[in-house]
Amino acid sequence: MKNETRTKHIHTEKECCDHDKAPSHNHDNHSHNSHSHDDHDHEGGENTGLFLGRWPLWLSLTILAVFLFVTYGLKIGINTYAEIALMLSAYVLAGYKTIALAFRKIKRGDLFNEFTLMTIATLGAFYIGQFSEGVAVMIFYEIGELIQDLAVSKSKRSIKALLDVRPDAVTVIRENKDLVLSPQEVQIGETILVKAGEKVALDGVLLSASGVFNTAALTGESKPSVKSKDEQILAGMINTEKTVEIEVRALFKDSKLSRILEMVQDATARKAPTQLMVSRLAKIYTPIVFGLALLIILVPLIFVSQYDFQQWLYRGMVFLVIACPCALTISIPLGYFGGIGLASRNGILVKGSNFLDVVTGIDTLVSDKTGTLTKGVFKVQKVETTLDRDNFISLAASLENYSTHPVAKAVVQFARAKHLTKPTDVEEISGLGLIGKVGDKLVLCGNTKLMKKFDVSFPDELEKIVETIVVVAIDNSYAGYLTIADEIKEDSLQTVKDLKALGIETIMLSGDKQAITSQIASSLQINKSYGDLLPEDKVRIVQELKDQGRHIAFVGDGVNDAPVIALADVGIAMGGLGSDAAIETADIVIQNDQPSKIVSAIKAGKITKSIVYQNIMLAMGIKVVVMLLGASGIATLWEAVFADVGVALLAILNAFRIQGKSL
Repeated sequence: MKNETRTKHIHTEKECCDHDKAPSHNHDNHSHNSHSHDDHDHEGGENTGLFLGRWPLWLSLTILAVFLFVTYGLKIGINTYAEIALMLSAYVLAGYKTIALAFRKIKRGDLFNEFTLMTIATLGAFYIGQFSEGVAVMIFYEIGELIQDLAVSKSKRSIKALLDVRPDAVTVIRENKDLVLSPQEVQIGETILVKAGEKVALDGVLLSASGVFNTAALTGESKPSVKSKDEQILAGMINTEKTVEIEVRALFKDSKLSRILEMVQDATARKAPTQLMVSRLAKIYTPIVFGLALLIILVPLIFVSQYDFQQWLYRGMVFLVIACPCALTISIPLGYFGGIGLASRNGILVKGSNFLDVVTGIDTLVSDKTGTLTKGVFKVQKVETTLDRDNFISLAASLENYSTHPVAKAVVQFARAKHLTKPTDVEEISGLGLIGKVGDKLVLCGNTKLMKKFDVSFPDELEKIVETIVVVAIDNSYAGYLTIADEIKEDSLQTVKDLKALGIETIMLSGDKQAITSQIASSLQINKSYGDLLPEDKVRIVQELKDQGRHIAFVGDGVNDAPVIALADVGIAMGGLGSDAAIETADIVIQNDQPSKIVSAIKAGKITKSIVYQNIMLAMGIKVVVMLLGASGIATLWEAVFADVGVALLAILNAFRIQGKSL
């Protein structure tokens, strides 16, 4: 399932009531517009288009309303032929698309579907002389379809609106001139100007001394974020104060916001097990309904002495109409769209409705330490060296400048004022450190395991240091070390407590020394923690937990976390500091790096699952009752169609409740 759900650009086969009506996803330029299929009348998701595009339906409804008013209100008799002509015209106006679709499906060998069901039921009503009821069935069925189209359209637009905040134009400084261009025309390395109140169009670093940005589009929180020179600025942030200059570091299509939007688009194509189950059941359910309707019509011929074919045909038609599975096939995906939207508004990107289901069933959260439960913003605390201090720091920082690891960034930040040399022949050894040439010197930077790997002797007391340590060797000789400290995130402890309250155990894994790992775990009230781990060790531990029958969620942020994120039942990545590899591999992305959002994601899944199951019980319960009433001759076609549309509307309104929930 994991490999299957990670496939990019998946298209739904049965997103609404049937694959012939499913809106396709267009990923060009990362847009998210619904496109019309020839089988049904989707007008790009706009309400006005949907309404105006159904003008034959409204004309048909008007004809029926006038006919009923004249016949039953004014009690003026209408000639039978005139009635047939009026009702036939109203019927064709309302249902020509459904009828045409039914015949196309029959030609393809698909006999059992809702369109054929509706066509047979309404033609049956015409056959027994119930013209107005036959027209009413088709009209209200089409109105139900319209309501469903509007509901899906609104839900998808709300998801798109959460993140599609990329500006259409950007001011670029070229040859000392300010040019207003499309973001797609801007190249890496160019400088863009962002005025107060404008959105940032492209990822980059701040060239101005400082700036204040609203990050709500990315994190779900409107709290201002103060940035200093050389700090990362992401597309989608809003500059709230003075005009700033930003150096572009990624093309428009590669910006983090564009990738986020694409992930949300793809999310609607990945179905939850409940959706897949209902889709499979619908293929079995519909032919069973046809068979039962046929039995209702024919079996009484054997047992009823005064058998009236028209009476039993009518009952069969009522049964067919109320059996239409639309309420289920629309309200369930709509519920999951709402769940994805609810999570997105809270800075949580769920890459598929299936993960909303799976996250509710986890019993163990396995977490990386650095950048996940701790801030991952390290600072150099101490420098010990046998060489010239400035030269030592410069050599170490020059090599560490090659890495994106938080520890490496701390060393580079500490050496900001020093001259750095571009390293060559750099190799990053996962879980150990870096080796490369700086000038004419071979430099090693990493933990004590790296020194042992290359047979570099070092003082024994380094093994006893609890803090994170970067040991440096030059030309295979020990040269000194730097100690680096990290900070626990403010909400990490509360997250562990909340997870315990949900019956979920937290286990912490880290590449740091066991002493550091145990110290952090104790502060967070985590009972199990493992340190001194290589990436393959993390994979091994998670696999062992899975072999015990546990349902695992793993949360991490680094490149070396990607394999274990892929292995877990639910992979969660920290999207702010997180590496691209972790974000791409993960099933759920936490945009603001707050561990507490993991609890919010679980709550979003539980809310969604609850409402989806309510809709299943509501739809099936009411339908079974009215089907029995129809089969026994108590319910008429009028009641059947109102019950069908009414159930669908109730299910849709219930699904919309998700979007109003808070986490």
